[in-house]
Amino acid sequence: MDTKTLAELDYFRIREKIAGLCLSQEGKDGLLAREPFLNPSQYESLKNLSREWALCFSSSRDLSLKAWPPVEGLFAVMKTNGARLEVQELYALGVFCQNLSQIKEKISSSADELNLKSLDSLCQKLPDLSAAESQIFKVVDKDGSLKDLRELREIKSAILSLRREIEGAFKKIISDPAFAKSLESTLPVVRNDRQALAVKSSERSKIKGIVHEVSNSGQTVFIEPEEAVRLNNELVQKEFELESAIRKILAEVTASLLESTPAFEEALPLMVRLDVTQAAARWGMENDCSCALPLKEGEAPILLQARHPLLKDKAVPIDIKFMDSKRVLIITGANTGGKTVAIKTFALFSMLNQSGFPIPAAEGSRLPCFDSVYADIGDEQSIDASLSTFSAHMKNIALALNNATNKSLVLLDELGSGTDPLEGSAIAMSVLDSLIERGSFVLVTTHHGVLKNYGWSNPVCCNASVEFDTNNLRPTYRLLMGIPGESHALEIAERSGMEKAVVQKARSYIQSQAADVSELIKGLNKKHLELDRLLQKANESQERAEAASLKNEEKEIKLRRREHDFKAAQSKEESAFLREARRKLENLIRELKEGEVTREKTLAAKEFKEAMAAAENVHSEILEAEEKNLLRDEEKFEQKKNSHKSNKATKAKTKNSEALKTATPTLAPRKSVQEEKALFAEGAKVHSIATGAEGLLLRKEKDDLWLVQFGALKVKARQSDLRLEQSPQAKKNIPAWQYVSQQSERSDSDRPAYELRLLGFRADEAVKALQKQIDLCVINGLDHFSVIHGKGTGALQEAVQNYLKACPAVREYSFAPAEDGGAGKTYVKLSS
Repeated sequence: MDTKTLAELDYFRIREKIAGLCLSQEGKDGLLAREPFLNPSQYESLKNLSREWALCFSSSRDLSLKAWPPVEGLFAVMKTNGARLEVQELYALGVFCQNLSQIKEKISSSADELNLKSLDSLCQKLPDLSAAESQIFKVVDKDGSLKDLRELREIKSAILSLRREIEGAFKKIISDPAFAKSLESTLPVVRNDRQALAVKSSERSKIKGIVHEVSNSGQTVFIEPEEAVRLNNELVQKEFELESAIRKILAEVTASLLESTPAFEEALPLMVRLDVTQAAARWGMENDCSCALPLKEGEAPILLQARHPLLKDKAVPIDIKFMDSKRVLIITGANTGGKTVAIKTFALFSMLNQSGFPIPAAEGSRLPCFDSVYADIGDEQSIDASLSTFSAHMKNIALALNNATNKSLVLLDELGSGTDPLEGSAIAMSVLDSLIERGSFVLVTTHHGVLKNYGWSNPVCCNASVEFDTNNLRPTYRLLMGIPGESHALEIAERSGMEKAVVQKARSYIQSQAADVSELIKGLNKKHLELDRLLQKANESQERAEAASLKNEEKEIKLRRREHDFKAAQSKEESAFLREARRKLENLIRELKEGEVTREKTLAAKEFKEAMAAAENVHSEILEAEEKNLLRDEEKFEQKKNSHKSNKATKAKTKNSEALKTATPTLAPRKSVQEEKALFAEGAKVHSIATGAEGLLLRKEKDDLWLVQFGALKVKARQSDLRLEQSPQAKKNIPAWQYVSQQSERSDSDRPAYELRLLGFRADEAVKALQKQIDLCVINGLDHFSVIHGKGTGALQEAVQNYLKACPAVREYSFAPAEDGGAGKTYVKLSS
């Protein structure tokens, strides 16, 4: 990419802002060196990582990467024989190792819940540096200082003792009355890195020692007493021993890290990739950005609600839409209306997108991959180079014509200006003809009326204009696609203070033909605004209808959920009764075996027991099938509701997490309602769709609800959950949908669960969820439920039991029987 063009687009200013959010020096340096990629796979992978970082930031957990000191320059030292790293350098490597292991664990633990596929895949590539981390923190403390090691303790103790003796020697002289008149000061001073006493020059003979310095006036000499000289010499020797011991320890640790050097070199680029994508995600969140979608075959580029990031709050969102098969956009309209900003915004966003950065635009924006960008923007007149305004324009345009391809983006600001309007228009049309032949994407701004007509007549061109408020004589900075605009030069001149007489005279010079064109453009603008209003009303009516439909569907699903939960509660009570009856029956069979009974009676008892068990299983399977179907419908409803929200891209920005949702499978088409009703009749054999259990239709209870005999059990089932025996493929085509239902303390449900699942919760989260469950039970009149907490380490089980013991609303609680979960499940009964 041309550096000069990128600078004109303010690409480097945005890149610098993003780099400032990096946590490491290596990450910042890497971002500051980045330029747009030419391979979509390179920047799409970076955008996927940034999308997932945005999900991490929206989570209640701390899933962010932490900062680390620069480490890249230390790898060469680690590979050099005999070299040693300093304490702060070892500490930098230790912090790097800590951050690596922490982010790897954080992402791995949340990958499934938040759908962090790209981040988890990247983190799994991080090598294990735990051995190096252990070696470093054996000698370096967590605050970056050297630890109080056993090898150094004796030397440090000797140094401390010597310093105390030196201090005592000085105190002895200072406190001696015989030397009171000889000293200039009662405090020792440092001269030539040695402690000394300030002694009057006339009294120097009274204190024996070494003179280190004489004052400028010659009145004071600085003497180190003899006793202190001996002690200071010993201190210097001990300090040298300490430094030698520290150097030896650091050299040994450095040598021990030699084996880990390849792992460090492998880990750093991966950590830098995490850092730069996290910085891009943070910048994206600060500027309300989204990631542009890749442009597929046959699609046209589009920017929705685009805002130039350097304008901040002053930016007016604009939509830039290339129509199908159109590759040239000609923007006209008033001066200061935002034409140049519009084309620069499109080019800048394209370059940011190809750098793997999010863009300040709404979800649904699509951008292609350009191999180069050429721009002729502004006035590059140069006196030194004898370059006029027109010559400068021609030089830039010639560069584009000589190098542009069908994958290039060309920006031409004020095309055809700076010379005779007739000749300028001719050159402009010729330039556009040449670029159209090459198939380049071109964005043009102009005031030439001839180019407006060129845009109408050429099939690969489309017109656009910046809107102008004729009432207030001010530009609105909105971009209107499909129609050309007026320059409004006279209105702007009048608003800028030009005399009305001069403006009126100028109007009189405008030819009638030009006035007719102006009126035509005004009429087109009015029609465009009227069409916008009609479309807006139609969209609002459609949204209201869809919202009402969704609300009714939600009510139906909630009613079905309540009905199913009531059945499930009844089923649990019946199952408990059946289990108890089965246990009694087993005892009875044992007693019969011990007495004198016939073989036929024993077989009959066994058959009765097996029939009871089969009936219980069929009932459970029916309930499970209803639960699966209900979950399926709830899932489809949520997807439908989310899809309805995502269609409002121009009104509310869609969350980044929706861009990561996978496609849902499509069910096979059903028979018509009339055909099914004709086949279902009393006495017909049916199969449960979910379990395959065979049953017999007894009678129709109400619309779409039948009483069905499954073995020894009679249950009510929906017609949509049954399949007729007549279908030969019924048993082969049983769907096997799997759903995972998770509850949390943050659920907005207003009904209690009959079985509260706390697996995977922390103790504090589990207690909050249990507290909410009991509150909902009291409100809804449910006097019993069960809690699945698992066994595990016992921490979750203990937290649940402790809360239940202290809760006044709980009448009693106990572990479930072994066949229903045992110590991993607790039955709870509430006070009535």
